[in-house]
Amino acid sequence: MKPSGLSRAGLLLYGILTLAFLYLPLVAVAFASISKARYLSFPIRRYDTGWYAQAMASDTVRDLLLVSLKVAGIVTVISMVVGFFGALAFARYHWRFRGLFQKTILLPIFFPQTVLGLALLMWFNALGVVPSWHTAVVAHLVWISPIATLIIAIRAYSFDATLEEAARDMGCSTLQIFREITVPLLMPGVISAGLFAFLLSWGNFPLSLFTTGADSTLPEWLYAKMVAGYSPLVPTVGVLSVFASAALLGVALLAPSLVRLWRQRAAG
Repeated sequence: MKPSGLSRAGLLLYGILTLAFLYLPLVAVAFASISKARYLSFPIRRYDTGWYAQAMASDTVRDLLLVSLKVAGIVTVISMVVGFFGALAFARYHWRFRGLFQKTILLPIFFPQTVLGLALLMWFNALGVVPSWHTAVVAHLVWISPIATLIIAIRAYSFDATLEEAARDMGCSTLQIFREITVPLLMPGVISAGLFAFLLSWGNFPLSLFTTGADSTLPEWLYAKMVAGYSPLVPTVGVLSVFASAALLGVALLAPSLVRLWRQRAAG
């Protein structure tokens, strides 16, 4: 049954209000980044885009971005690998301790991140490990790897096992089956998990606060500047970070289409 005109209008209004609720704060941050005044007020009386040039030229911002990118990049790669094999154990194969594994891997997700970060900091201190961005990578992995595993497991649950059996009947080796069937079929889930892992690590504050030590990530710096020493440089860096995340998502969404187009041209 087709929805009535009133129902469509209500759904459209609901969608607009939802988007406004989600994105109006970002618009406010964007306005704050071009205001010449120290604090945001409406209407904006003096505009100034010089904060963007200052952010681009700042060595501090560059170092923060480098640390955040290193942490997020390493976490993404390891989470995709761990999540891939974890998803196979979680959803694909039946083994003795599968139920215990499925329950245990969910535990870090339900811990408050502040509690998890404090526990990891105490653990690092007990081991005599000096906190740095390396320990932040470990902390992020404890929380993000289970999420990546669950994302890939969703894809693994829809995996058709008869494809592997057919390939085995045709004489394919285990490595060939893994490379030609298992990996391509799970790759969409792996890419999705990688995107989630990068964005969750890139914007993570609680775990980074407890485990980076003398190093600092971008969310930590933004929080510190909001507490003391605020300037329009703070929302400027925030806007640039949002645009960088959006660009990453855009590339990820376009990548499959570009790969298919390249394959079609190569085949033609």
